Amino acid sequence: MIRIDDAVVTEQLLKDRLGAGREVEICPRAKLTPLALDYLAANQVQVSRREAAAAGPRTSAPAARRKSGERKEFKGIFCPNIVIFDSNDRINYAEMERYVNWLIEAGIHGLYPNGSTGEFVRLSSDERKELVRLVTNVNRGRVPVLAGASEANLRDVLRMSEYYAGIDVDAISLVPPYYYEISDTSLFEYFAEIARQTPLDVLLYNIPQFTQELTLDIMEQLLPFERIMGTKDSSRDMPRLINTMHRLRAQRPDYVVLVGCEEILCPSIMMGASGGTIATSGIVPEVIVDIYEKTLAGDIEDARNMQYRILDLINLMLLGVNFPEGFKTGVAVRGFDVGPPRQTMSDEEREYLLKLESQISCILKDMGYDVKGARACPVTHLPSIVDRT
Repeated sequence: MIRIDDAVVTEQLLKDRLGAGREVEICPRAKLTPLALDYLAANQVQVSRREAAAAGPRTSAPAARRKSGERKEFKGIFCPNIVIFDSNDRINYAEMERYVNWLIEAGIHGLYPNGSTGEFVRLSSDERKELVRLVTNVNRGRVPVLAGASEANLRDVLRMSEYYAGIDVDAISLVPPYYYEISDTSLFEYFAEIARQTPLDVLLYNIPQFTQELTLDIMEQLLPFERIMGTKDSSRDMPRLINTMHRLRAQRPDYVVLVGCEEILCPSIMMGASGGTIATSGIVPEVIVDIYEKTLAGDIEDARNMQYRILDLINLMLLGVNFPEGFKTGVAVRGFDVGPPRQTMSDEEREYLLKLESQISCILKDMGYDVKGARACPVTHLPSIVDRT
């Protein structure tokens, strides 16, 4: 009989420890993940739990973490990267690798595949796995990886989190369940059950534009679960963001709060946000990182000027066309072949994107960037904000 003392028992752990064995003994309070349960059933493995007395004194240590045993620091700018498709509507591995490397070399502090900008709802489950594996392979541990794991139901969320735990993902991001609205009590239980079973840390994602609101009351009730390490707030509500930091950090000073709205990045950092998951960082990573770093350093005048200078760029990409096609157009202007859209578009929308490309090019050129193609842009005499010398 094989004995396993880990607090969370995953499929991979069973494969590594059991070998040809068909009996396993686990500690009384160990959690078996869904894939572990499937593995046990498929291989007819007998499971027994030790008596509580035999387990020794219980400590307050959290469930075993991945490899190093340490939680990575979730601070700075995390890029919710776009997905680049080829002419056959498949993920373009070569161009995605070039794009991810470019983001890291430009100074991005973390990667965030399968976010809203990454069109996770337009990808199949296998494609979501594919994409995250690609990102982690290219990353090679250089920066933390926060992966979206918002599947259609709790069981699939746990399956996906277990898969991510095996490929060097550092934490998962979760929105409230979408389509069906559930009670606040059920919403609490949903996140609580995930926190009890997931092998990875969890970042709660509040985006009331697309799912029901994740209230501060529920978030406060979830604070005892150490696996829940923070939140991303895309509500576009600055008072809510400030109250989140004020209220939750009173009990958990290390609670991570990331802002998901680039228009308020500078003031959010000034008020104590840990950083941001900023879609525009996929187009001008240099500028978004500079806004964060200058704000932290107290260079508020420069940070504020840069914040205002990017507003027109944000509005062009965010408004007037299906999200996130405006942001993908911005990535194309930076020199990447973003491929065809996955969402169907009308001829008028395609024409709009051509005009948008020209406008984005002008704004980037005005900021001091080299852009592809000759552009007839108005002369503004504004100083360049690009300074990487």
